[in-house]
Amino acid sequence: MIKPGDDLAGIILHALNQSDLALESGDILVLAQKIVSKAENQLVNLAMIHPSSAALDLAEKTGKDPRVAELILRESNEILRTRFGSVIVEHKLGFVCANAGIDHSNVAGDGTSAEEWVLLLPKNPDHSAAELRQKLETASGQRLGVLIIDSHGRAWRIGTVGVTIGISGLPGLLDERGWKDLFGYTLQITVVGVADELAAAASLVMGQASEGTPVVHVRGFPFPLQDGTLKEILRPKNEDMFR
Repeated sequence: MIKPGDDLAGIILHALNQSDLALESGDILVLAQKIVSKAENQLVNLAMIHPSSAALDLAEKTGKDPRVAELILRESNEILRTRFGSVIVEHKLGFVCANAGIDHSNVAGDGTSAEEWVLLLPKNPDHSAAELRQKLETASGQRLGVLIIDSHGRAWRIGTVGVTIGISGLPGLLDERGWKDLFGYTLQITVVGVADELAAAASLVMGQASEGTPVVHVRGFPFPLQDGTLKEILRPKNEDMFR
């Protein structure tokens, strides 16, 4: 159970040792967003939130708690779609998600029973990933990658899937244009979201409820580690055909 100010690198290194795992060059650590947000004290006490008129309007349309609606507005660049029970936004970090990534599940904070807590996304997940990677590399002496992931829905499919929201030390995309297929055809448009593919696999291991597995150790990533950022994964607005 991660608390504000906890040393995630130290906790991960201890867990690796307890699991009899030694980091090797090329290994990747995938972290659930929730523990990063908790360590960075992104907890918000709803008792301290005073909804604006815009938040009251959004709450009326969607059935959301007006205080949560206020946080959604604060955390978003733009409200894209609403329906009862759901708000789709462009988050301040640039990606599209539901309810600005604000989370109620597996969240607790100090206070009284009258206080309700929610958790916001990390302010700069790329920076968080880079900082954690530096500490782990210094401690281990190995070349590593770090992903911070969250669970997102998808426009045309039902069900949440793990996606990357912070990245350091590995590519977000793999451009296969110019590669040959089995029959010698040259690929023209294939760019693979390798970070999101890894995020989805790790999310399957982590689980979504009470599994208590917020960090996944990955070995055997089939591509070279290199610098990457969240920005390379995000589709520019002028290429977005669905907004």
